[in-house]
Amino acid sequence: MVPEPPLPALTRAEGELIDAYLAVVDLLGKINPSRSTHTYGALRAAQALVGRAEELREALALMHARGESEVHADTLARALRTLDGERRTGRVTLPRT
Repeated sequence: MVPEPPLPALTRAEGELIDAYLAVVDLLGKINPSRSTHTYGALRAAQALVGRAEELREALALMHARGESEVHADTLARALRTLDGERRTGRVTLPRT
């Protein structure tokens, strides 16, 4: 088995951004009507989405308040890949037919 690449060095705020973003993505994947099978699970995910979106907003506000005005896309993309972001974001899109 190939070892996973290490998580790149992130500021605390960047780490919170990544965590909050992936939490939102996971919930959107559960809500996706092309992939969900039960309305109750999608409803629960939609209810939880509000709180997670607020966490995402707060993470970005914290970055801005700390003077982190730039998003380092390449570094954050590496972090997302390390945390299985490609599979997780794939659940938000339409499945191939």
